[in-house]
Amino acid sequence: MIDLHVHSNKSDGTFSPTQLVEYAVKKGLTAFALTDHDTADGLEEAIAASKSRPVTVIPGIEFSTSYEDKDIHVLGLAIHYKAPVFLSALADFVASREQRNERMCQKLRDYAKIDITYEKLKQASPGAVITRAHYAGYLLEHGVVNSMPEAFERFIGDQAPCFIPREKVTPLQAVRLIREAEGIPVLAHPPLYHLSDARLEALVKMLTENGLAGVEALYSTYTPGEETHMKSLARKYGLLITGGSDFHGARKPDIDMGTGKGNLYVHDSILDALYAYQAR
Repeated sequence: MIDLHVHSNKSDGTFSPTQLVEYAVKKGLTAFALTDHDTADGLEEAIAASKSRPVTVIPGIEFSTSYEDKDIHVLGLAIHYKAPVFLSALADFVASREQRNERMCQKLRDYAKIDITYEKLKQASPGAVITRAHYAGYLLEHGVVNSMPEAFERFIGDQAPCFIPREKVTPLQAVRLIREAEGIPVLAHPPLYHLSDARLEALVKMLTENGLAGVEALYSTYTPGEETHMKSLARKYGLLITGGSDFHGARKPDIDMGTGKGNLYVHDSILDALYAYQAR
């Protein structure tokens, strides 16, 4: 059993990369992909931790992109994460994210009179890429809200008064960057975008024509119908299928590594197919 979609505390998960390796062994996984949001910072640690353990760490990333006013995620699997072009792009992403975070903190101070700074967020989550989940956790810990969903609803959700959108690449740019890093680009959890069938197929067709290699057809929250639809799209466009839990640790307590909500199973043969594709 494998898991090709896992997050560490280098983005918005709660397990360190080393803890993920240890937990993967406990869960009986033979391999997992560390796919933190817009960062490869946890890969060295995870790969080093796996060397003395019976589990393989697949270097990955999850890019947040924008398409028709939707937040679309593209996974990069088996990436050469030290490629200069890849590292340069990540540096640009970090700079853009930091500027946005400074502005969001200012909005929270001005609009809601909340004692928050970007420095305080970074101190609360050392080494992590700061996401809105970190904001919500900070507001909860400081008694501003009673739950993380409330933080999004009142302050930092897409339609909330303190939200500032981050400059994002397009899905097409993400696919091309992953290709340049010799990785395998995969459209992550398509049903979550709530696109019509026609719009989703148009996106898959366009990306496939420009290097998309796979679609995440197995996922923690899919209904049987959604899984069937994703497999059908993959067959139609000659794409690989991948699968993952989208494990975040305590931030998504109902989703476990490897098994998702309890009925997820991603067979090792899926990884074999990815490696065969990459070796072509």
